[in-house]
Amino acid sequence: MHLAEIVVDLDYKRLYEEQLAINTEQEDLIAALRKENHRLRLREVPLSAWGHEYLANLKCKAKALEARVSAFETGEKYASMKADFKVQLAEKDKENRLLRAELADANARTVTVRENWLGVIADMEKEHAKELKAKDGRIKALWDRLLEAERQRDEAKDKLLAKTRELYGALTELEDARGRNRKLSAQINRDYENSSIPSSMKPNRRKIANSREETGKNPGGQSGHEGHGRKKREPTNTVIIPAPTECLFNPCFMPTGRIITRQVVNLSVNVVVDEYSTPEFINVYTRQRVHAEFPDGVVNDVNYGGSVKAFAYLLNSHCDVSIEKVSGFLSDLTGGDLRVSAGMINRLTREFSMKTGEEQRKAFCDIQLSPTMGVDFTDANVNGKKSYVLACVTESGVMYFARQNKGHKGVEGSPAEDYQGIMTHDHDITFYKYGRAHQECLQHVLRYLLDSINNEAKLKWNKLMRELIREMIHFRKGLPDDGKNPDESDPGKVEAFEQRYDEILELAEKEYGDEPPSKYYMEGFRLFKRLLKYRDNHLLFLHDRRVPWTNNHSERSLRKFKRKQKQAMVFRSFESLDYLCRCMGTVESMRMRNENLFEGITAIFDRPASKCADVA
Repeated sequence: MHLAEIVVDLDYKRLYEEQLAINTEQEDLIAALRKENHRLRLREVPLSAWGHEYLANLKCKAKALEARVSAFETGEKYASMKADFKVQLAEKDKENRLLRAELADANARTVTVRENWLGVIADMEKEHAKELKAKDGRIKALWDRLLEAERQRDEAKDKLLAKTRELYGALTELEDARGRNRKLSAQINRDYENSSIPSSMKPNRRKIANSREETGKNPGGQSGHEGHGRKKREPTNTVIIPAPTECLFNPCFMPTGRIITRQVVNLSVNVVVDEYSTPEFINVYTRQRVHAEFPDGVVNDVNYGGSVKAFAYLLNSHCDVSIEKVSGFLSDLTGGDLRVSAGMINRLTREFSMKTGEEQRKAFCDIQLSPTMGVDFTDANVNGKKSYVLACVTESGVMYFARQNKGHKGVEGSPAEDYQGIMTHDHDITFYKYGRAHQECLQHVLRYLLDSINNEAKLKWNKLMRELIREMIHFRKGLPDDGKNPDESDPGKVEAFEQRYDEILELAEKEYGDEPPSKYYMEGFRLFKRLLKYRDNHLLFLHDRRVPWTNNHSERSLRKFKRKQKQAMVFRSFESLDYLCRCMGTVESMRMRNENLFEGITAIFDRPASKCADVA
């Protein structure tokens, strides 16, 4: 039996079984309908038109189903179906034969194509194998090159890392070198304009520019202004010049009655010697010699009076002339008649200090009662060791104190120790322990701000703060002399100044926060912190007109001592420095009171020694 016949037979059986199942269901349905019809007949319920129609349809369906079932039961349907399937099977067999022939041809062609393709594939495999081999060789070469490149890359990375570290080290060293250079440049460029260095330490300083506007006028007296010529003096000698003969006997000339006088003023120094003499007596029994008492101070055969001592003292201590030059100058003035010894000139400072005890006590009390006082320290050289001089300065007097230490030990025994007024100083923290209030020297702040501007050019706060301080000082200078304090004369402007001060400090905090200061230059940052912490001490002069805005009066007073220190070079003992400080305080106080120094110092030297007392 062919495969197709088996398949058809199987399909027929399956169809038959399916039809048999359908017939079984239909028989069951017919039985159910008959049973229902019988039940309805037993009930003898009259049917509606729709019920009769439905019943008629059911009867038709039942007859049709009975006919189909009888056909299957008699085998007629099966025979006709089998005949139909045989016809269909014959057609299928014919189609299968055609398809088998086509399949055989296709298989033959497929075998041929397969054999051809196998040959082609074999050739392609050979070519591919060659290409793979060549490619493997290239891959191996590339892999070797890759490994070599990676090795070279690693070496280059190591070298780059080493060079980078070397570069970072060089950049760090360069930054440090720049910082040190900046620090050294700042130190070199510091002078009396941007630091506390005195102008005497910069001998080759530049010429100070004249801020006045040019008028085009010639220097000297101007037409229309009252002249200030030299005053004529009472003549000590008169020289009459005879009239010219060409005018005296010439009728063309006649006298006007006016006498033309001109004076020549000279200086003459005369030595005045007062000799005291008294008879001497001797006791015939005891052989004791006696005579009348000489005036106080006349103890040696030759004694120098107050004028000689004052002249020598002023030249040596006030004008800073060396002892040898003072002695030589006196000898030259007197034509060699008076030559004072160096020892006598050296002892004048101690004698003057001993005879001015009263002036020193009075100056001490006056300074303590003054509403404001300037204080400052400076260095001194005593036998190669550092000592210090403290200056306490008011508007009417000044006192100098020799000290071996600064700080609180240096303040002990001075008017600043128990002072209850307002102190002006150069931000020496020691002085904040004394006095009632404090004013910082703004001149120093202006110098430090200029130094910050020179070394921190990118910042803005230092320029703004310097401009503000100069405006405040100008405002204070322009106040009317009505006795009112600045905040009473113009409270709105003072408040505006203080607000600008705070805003500039906020700007400084922001700028230093964005770009921290260099470790080699911290002066600008420290100045900002100082202005912030001691705000009220920098603005006190805007609230009290008695308070000066600088401590220049103290520095000017100490500059006199520095000139003496430069001339003397070194003091032999601390006592000599102490005597000099006491004497300088008395002389400077006399000068500030516009007293005649020569007459006043002469009177002090002429005082009896018994009435003099030293000041502890």
